[in-house]
Amino acid sequence: MADVPQKPTGKLPPLPWMTAPETRAIFAALEAGGKEARFVGGCVRNAVFGIEVKDIDIATPEKPERVMELLEAAGIKAIPTGIEHGTVTAIIDSHPYEITTLRVDVENHGRHASVAFTDDWLADALRRDFTINTLSSTLDGDIYDPLSGIEDIALRWVRFVGIARERIEEDLLRLLRFFRFQAMFGNRSIDKDALAACRLLAPRLNELSAERVRSELFRILEAPNPADTLILMKGERILEHFLPEAENFGRLRMIYWLETTAINVPNVKPDPLRRLTATLSNDPAGHEALAQRLRLSKKQSARMAVMTGDLNAPTPEMSELERDLALFDLGSEGFRDLVLLQWAQEMSVEPRRRPERSLAWLALIDAADTWTQPIFPIKGKDALDLGLEHGPTIGTVLDAVETWWRDGGFKAERELCLGQLKKVIEDKT
Repeated sequence: MADVPQKPTGKLPPLPWMTAPETRAIFAALEAGGKEARFVGGCVRNAVFGIEVKDIDIATPEKPERVMELLEAAGIKAIPTGIEHGTVTAIIDSHPYEITTLRVDVENHGRHASVAFTDDWLADALRRDFTINTLSSTLDGDIYDPLSGIEDIALRWVRFVGIARERIEEDLLRLLRFFRFQAMFGNRSIDKDALAACRLLAPRLNELSAERVRSELFRILEAPNPADTLILMKGERILEHFLPEAENFGRLRMIYWLETTAINVPNVKPDPLRRLTATLSNDPAGHEALAQRLRLSKKQSARMAVMTGDLNAPTPEMSELERDLALFDLGSEGFRDLVLLQWAQEMSVEPRRRPERSLAWLALIDAADTWTQPIFPIKGKDALDLGLEHGPTIGTVLDAVETWWRDGGFKAERELCLGQLKKVIEDKT
């Protein structure tokens, strides 16, 4: 495809991430060969939307090997992170910059297409997923908009580049990305052709790796009002192909409200795993299967198991001892998760509650934040010192003393626990 001369159609102000010395050094290195480099993709899109820019992506017509040479000549560390696909990562003072050579797809086969390098900015834009991701910008802020992405941003319209079905078939993850971008940037008007393509191709989501599905699902759950997005996906028969367990969208809506609006507690932050669990019914065995299907880490699986179990589910009606026992069994994180889930469930059924009720729930969260886990003051050696022989009886008597210690609110110190241990051993023998 011949390069089509273009003119900038917009202007970004000099934002901090653009004017940073590290960024300017990267551009100086890349343009030392005489070819223009530009910011591309998400950083330009987010800047136009006026939201935070986290990752800086840069494109250049220079071939990846030449990019490596230019960076190294400028004394900049260059890592060939995906050099066969044109990607090099530059690092200055621990700041990573992903630099990709302009390219066109030769053959698509999922996550990594076979590509050819080009110097055609339009051809590179045409291979991207959504029009709002096709913007590019010079270091001085001149925006190039070959596919009317700025207009779609203004309309909050999420639109595939080209034919939706073809773009999804190139990489099925784009199906889930459509809903994530709809949640992040869209409005209530939704591209009907895109929805139809998503419905048609949803049965093929099982072709994606669990890790890619999980990553995109968590990003959807981190988006604003994730319940609206999951309800849309359920209605379009998308959700049934990778998350059929999700059904409690009212509780998810309330969890989102609690995390982002209702309360201001430092340890209560938006959490995709908690939000995912909010959608689930109480089925520990089913959730274990879900954890395996999504390839959750051991830590995530254990946390979900706590959130989906019935162990000491905290409520404002519990006594101080019951609260402390629940904190001991669950730990601060598990206790806090369950408080939020229980509170959200209550709000989903009856949202109008007296202020005193909210204060009671907040008191439980405060208890989790100030909780110090008590340490059982005796060990197996103490039982041996009292004459008990090695064997399973040691565990039995220690469990009995620990139950006594717990029932007393963890107040008994070592000497009292040793006295109780002696009594239990005498009863046993």
